[in-house]
This record gives sequence, C-alpha cells and structure tokens, in this order.
Amino acid sequence: MYCKNRRINLAQFVFDRVNFKDVAIWTSLINGHILDGDIDSARKLFDEMPQRNVVSWTVMIVGYVRLKSPIKAVEFFRRMRIEDFGQDCSPTTVTIVALLSGCADIGALDCGSSIHAYINKRVGFIVDVAVNNGLIDMYAKSGHLISAVKIFDAMKNRDLFSWTSMISGLALHGRGKYSLQVFDEMLDSGMIPNEITFLSVLSACCHAGLVTEGERLFEIFVINYHLKPKIEHYGCMVDLLGRAGRLKEAIELIEGMPMKPDAVIWRSILSASLEHGASELAEVAGKKVLQLEPDNDAVYVLLRSAYRSVNRWKDALRTAKTMRDQRIKKTPGCSWIEVNGIVHEFVAEASPLHITDNVLMVLNGVINHSKMDTNLTFSG
Repeated sequence: MYCKNRRINLAQFVFDRVNFKDVAIWTSLINGHILDGDIDSARKLFDEMPQRNVVSWTVMIVGYVRLKSPIKAVEFFRRMRIEDFGQDCSPTTVTIVALLSGCADIGALDCGSSIHAYINKRVGFIVDVAVNNGLIDMYAKSGHLISAVKIFDAMKNRDLFSWTSMISGLALHGRGKYSLQVFDEMLDSGMIPNEITFLSVLSACCHAGLVTEGERLFEIFVINYHLKPKIEHYGCMVDLLGRAGRLKEAIELIEGMPMKPDAVIWRSILSASLEHGASELAEVAGKKVLQLEPDNDAVYVLLRSAYRSVNRWKDALRTAKTMRDQRIKKTPGCSWIEVNGIVHEFVAEASPLHITDNVLMVLNGVINHSKMDTNLTFSG
C-alpha cells in the first residue's frame, strides 16, 4: 500500500519491523524504490535478498528499462540466466517484453536476436501477441526491417500496437510511403487508429517529406476519427512544414494551437530557419527555446552559427560569452555499440586509459597501412 502511494519511508519503516520477510515482501519494497525513481536503492535491496524468484528479477529488469538504463536491464537478464535459482526463474512474457524494449532503446540487435532465439525454443512465447510486438519494435528500431516485416506478416492475430509498431519502424528509417501503405492496410482490416498511430503516420509523412499527405491525414484524424491533437501532433506538423521551407505556415500553425508551444517545437523552427536561411526567425526561435531551456547548450551553438551566417560577429561573440559566463558546456554525445553480444557505452570526451590505448593502437595500424598502400587503387 505504502509503495503504491509512493510513501517509501513508511514502507521501509514497516519492512524493517517485519520479522519474517518472504520474497514477496522484499520484491514489493524493491518495486517501491523503482516507482520512486531510486534504482540504486532497489539494486542494493535486490543484492541483499536471501532468495529470489522470477518476479524479483523481472521487477529489476523492468525498472532499469523504465528508468532509461537498458544496458543494465540486459546485464540483469544475462545474470538471471547464469545464476541458477531453479525452474522458478524462467523469464515470463513480461520479462521478455521488457528486455526487447531495452534492446530496442539502444539498437542492441545481437542481444535482441539472442532473445528471439530463446523465444523460438519456448512454444508459448512465439504465439504471444505482446512478445511479437516487442520483436517487431526491437528489429525495426535496430534497423533490421526485413525481420520486423517477416514477424509482422507471420502474425495471425495483430492488435493496434502491432500495426503502429510497423508503421513507426518504417517511418523511422525513411520508408514513409511504405509506412502509409501499412496504415491503409490497417484501416482496411477494420482497426481504428489511436493518438499514437496518428503520431506515427504524421512522422512517416515528415520523414518522407509528404507535406500534402500529412496535411490531409491531420484533417482526417481530427474530423473522421474525432482525435484531439496533442502538442506532439502539432510538433510533427510544424516540423513537416518547416522542413519543406513553409516557415510562414508553420508559424501560423503555432499561433493557432490551443496550447503553448514547447521547446521541441521551437527547436524545429530554429533548425528549419537555419536550413532555409531565415536568420531573423532563427534568432526568435532560439530565444524562445532558451526561455524554456536556459541550459540547452545546443541552442547556443546553433544561435552562434546563425549570427555568423549573416556576419553578426558581435552577437556571435556575445552568445559564446553568455555560455562561458553561465558555465554552460556542450553536452557530450553518447552512443552504444554491440560487440560479441556485449553492449558498450561510449561518451564523447570521456576516454578511460585502456580504451584510449586500444583505439590509438588500431588507429596507428590503419595509418601505417595507408602509408604503405598509397599506390593501391580500389574498385567497386
């Protein structure tokens, strides 16, 4: 009760005074810490547990995925399979779906494929709609669209999430027209789109530059399906118009919105303005973003570029000075790479010595080979 109501201190108070603590009591408090956003305390409790079951493991895996630590979730699954606590620790549908979601978040294709292989060995999983949806989402986000389409086509029963995942995956990788074809098939099947489908379809139009189609579908969703556009839908339309250079219409849409534009929308205008040489609008959009996100380093960099493009050197220097005075640093880029089934995280400007040495060794080897092979020509 206390955990569900986010009263974690009272939950801990009761836990400390219970003489007999079974797995359910331990797991309940772990889940309470996760709901409170404190994954470290949850992990500490988990490690202290005298006994665990599949629910305990699943709660931690789901927690890491929800709190945007998918690498930890994958590590926990590997640990769960290695540490033999008996048949009681075989993963459930919830475990598998959470893991696939974690793999999708970081594009861990090898790990996701190994989970797929595990699923194929268990008859119950392969016919589960939620598991198949997770596989479609994972393969699509990892860029392996062929596998996503294969699973989608083989599904005997599809729900709205199945269709939306396929539409979204195709849109994500620039297959906007195919995405809209799947949407048409969905409508023909009698499935009614929801707000998430609405967003995925608009995103498909945005990625493919289908402005007229996007405008038509926006109207259809509102009039035919009585869906009330949220700020994300308006943001998609602003981005669509902005990319097409229709900046005046994008601003008119913002002004007619029933809600205040957020930083995402103004960032879209900023990027589109820079792309199409509208430096004055870029300045307005940049300042709007900074009102909402005063520590957004990327906007300062873009604004400085906008000023430089029109020879406003004083303004460019002033922007750089503001960054220094407010001690705003560029956020280092972060990416993941999967090697032999192990996911490695890399952060720009963060270079542990052993990684740096290995990278430099490989780089020196490449340089030496390039010096030796200057007379070689490449074809194909």
